[in-house]
Amino acid sequence: MGLSDRHRRFLLVEQGLGPAVFNCAINGAIAWALFRSAVDVPIWGEQSVGVDLLATAFILPLLTCVIVSALVGRQVRSEKVPPLASGQLPHSSWFKRSVLKRALLLATAGVLFGAAPIVWALSLGQAQAFTVPAFVVFKALWSAMLASVVTPIAGWWALANVSR
Repeated sequence: MGLSDRHRRFLLVEQGLGPAVFNCAINGAIAWALFRSAVDVPIWGEQSVGVDLLATAFILPLLTCVIVSALVGRQVRSEKVPPLASGQLPHSSWFKRSVLKRALLLATAGVLFGAAPIVWALSLGQAQAFTVPAFVVFKALWSAMLASVVTPIAGWWALANVSR
């Protein structure tokens, strides 16, 4: 049994597109606030592209999972989003895990698959420091892409959990 049109819209638009736009704006603003007085943003160092991406790749999925889990639970209880039918519930037991365990898994995956390959490629390619405006745009777009992958997963897990 496939997902209903409402569930597809919920996961793709409300948990995909909306969070991507939100995270683009928020993370762009955070990058600007952190680096606005810098001449450039080095690839490595205390305040750098590498450290910033690795930290964001952990924090964004962690906070997203915690926040989305609470919001989805509230939306289902208030009947804004219907629960999944029993035939739509995943067979995996991961959706039954605590929010913290799901958040830590997503945070770890964010670092391993979202930031580490990019940081590795920048290092391997001997990339030079970013200008501050270039880094702000890069960080905003990168975090939007990360959020567009992470948030629907967190939303689906939360929806499955609250639908039990």
